[in-house]
Amino acid sequence: MEINDLTPAERLLWEAFPRGGRVDFRTAPDEDAAGGADWGPERTVRAEVVTALLLGGPRAPGRVAGLNVRGARITGKLNLKFAVVEHAIRLRGCWFERSPLVYGAQLRALVLSDSAMPGLTATSVTIEVVLRLPCCTITGPVRLAGARIAGGLFLQRAVIGTPGAADPGAEPPLQFNHADIGTDVIATDLTVHGQTRVNGATVGGQINLDGARLLAPGGTALHAETLTVGTDLRAMRMEARGRVNLTGSRIPGQLNFAYARFVNPGGVALRASSCLVGEVWLRSCETIQGSLNLRRSQFDRLHMPPETWPEEIRIDGLTYRALAPHLPAAQRLPALEREESGYVPYAYEQLAASYRTAGDEAAARTVQLAKLRRHRRTLPRHARAWGLLQDVTVGYGFRPLRAAGWLLALLVTGAVAFALHAPRPLKPGEAPDFNPLFYTLDLLVPIIGFGQESAYAPGGWYQWLSYLLIVTGWILATTTAAGVTRSLQRQ
Repeated sequence: MEINDLTPAERLLWEAFPRGGRVDFRTAPDEDAAGGADWGPERTVRAEVVTALLLGGPRAPGRVAGLNVRGARITGKLNLKFAVVEHAIRLRGCWFERSPLVYGAQLRALVLSDSAMPGLTATSVTIEVVLRLPCCTITGPVRLAGARIAGGLFLQRAVIGTPGAADPGAEPPLQFNHADIGTDVIATDLTVHGQTRVNGATVGGQINLDGARLLAPGGTALHAETLTVGTDLRAMRMEARGRVNLTGSRIPGQLNFAYARFVNPGGVALRASSCLVGEVWLRSCETIQGSLNLRRSQFDRLHMPPETWPEEIRIDGLTYRALAPHLPAAQRLPALEREESGYVPYAYEQLAASYRTAGDEAAARTVQLAKLRRHRRTLPRHARAWGLLQDVTVGYGFRPLRAAGWLLALLVTGAVAFALHAPRPLKPGEAPDFNPLFYTLDLLVPIIGFGQESAYAPGGWYQWLSYLLIVTGWILATTTAAGVTRSLQRQ
């Protein structure tokens, strides 16, 4: 391109490029690039001029060339497909008539902060330093699938997509699936109207979605299957309307959803199945609107208060070492009743194990008792009687004092009854003195003999009372033995 073909605005860029100088067309520091379509020719630059500068612009000895522009109106299509650009590209606060194309390009750095554009195609791009898109307004798709960025990706306060246009079948507005980000993805207060697709991506540092709004009602708000993060995924105060899918993700640090909102009524609101995560935080969240799927995941610590659990959950195979906050078992057990698959024994075993890890044996026993009661409800009616009997008498072995209570009640009843009406001796003159207390004990306790039962024979309804005490004693002994054996086997 000849220098004589340039407009005054383009000439400013051409002259500043060899020394990396900045050209600022803004009329106010807080100017909004979304209104750039109305900017005049004094700040209009053709995309072909920008391309020519980046691929073959002038150089100055001893200076680092680079493109550094603020507030330009860029017409035409910036086409750097498969290009190798050795200079940093900084186009801040600019308005783009058409979506920039950097497909398969090799760039040093790409900075488009505060700009407005109809989209960005950067599939398979390689960037040596950083990609910055903070505070951008991008109405069309941002394509970063397969990108390789040695530094970070910055999307703070960006708005991507068009409000009300989140069609579940449409192309996702934000895509960096299978991308490789060397350091961090910082996307605080990001707004995406449609799906954010990051499945298969690898991020060396953290992903920060604090305050983000991912809006895809009826569809998938965040598709992050098999995502790998080096440290944490933060999403505090995030609002997700639509499904959040983290299936198979690997996050060694924190998955922090504190104060977040998950809204997908009638569907899966949060799916984090088959994940491997250090700590999962759902502290101070509203009740999840939709179902929750944590099947087969492994968490070192799960921080989730009871009020956050939705009405439908799937937690079969979920493993966690610690559950916080530490609460009585009675407050945790109702959530296990919400399992879509029905009775899942492993869920009870896992909850009991977490209480044992915390040193709360009483809560662990309460969970084990609840498990056996829940299992009893799955049995046919005729098979529930033995379990019900064990529950009433000794709490399946987890409430052994109940047996003592029953024994004491029967002992008092029998002692009073036989004290008021002593049975006749079988051999008068040879029988020991009658003692109603030990006579009742003789009837109740099968393996102990005080010589009273064999020496006296009650009559009338007292005989039936003695039969009842004998049968009850055997039942108490049998259920106690069965329950205690079961309890010892679980130690």
